[in-house]
Amino acid sequence: MPGLVQFTPTEIEDVRVVETRYFKDDRGFFTETYSRKNWAAEGFEETFLQDNMSLSSKGTLRGLHYQIEPHGMGKLIRAVSGSIFDVAVDIREGSPTFGKGVGRTLSAENGLAMWVPVGFAHGFLALEEETLIYYKCTNTYAPDAERSILYNDPAIGIEWPIEPTGLSPKDEIAPLLKDAEYNFKYSG
Repeated sequence: MPGLVQFTPTEIEDVRVVETRYFKDDRGFFTETYSRKNWAAEGFEETFLQDNMSLSSKGTLRGLHYQIEPHGMGKLIRAVSGSIFDVAVDIREGSPTFGKGVGRTLSAENGLAMWVPVGFAHGFLALEEETLIYYKCTNTYAPDAERSILYNDPAIGIEWPIEPTGLSPKDEIAPLLKDAEYNFKYSG
């Protein structure tokens, strides 16, 4: 990797896998998970306003969540311990990939992160016990703007690697994409 950070587009170009350099030796490792200066040099101009952590047991599914405008929230997600299958679903009206999802396994072992921009529903499934997730957000939590989409909506067709066993009551009754409220526009 030429720089300290590398952004690789996924099947949905605006969703990126983020790889930072790891410096390993017999004591462990060091990695710079975020530097505004270094990330801006790679074309990443987002400003983060809130950081969150989540601890989940194996099989816990959180999502698919988003906040409608003007409270849209981009997220940079990373597994600190354990692993997740992380998913972003395009809900930008007029997008050529509207309703499509993309997923990646993020783990403490592979060190990858995923950038999920505003206009995407986000969710993850814990693949190991005691999975700790840390994520940076481009907006603050706005309960009145929070929305969700059913994680197993057949129109989206996400192939979760294991069967979810832990869902919140709100996630169990989330609407299908066709019935969900969203207000994002694709700008091409």
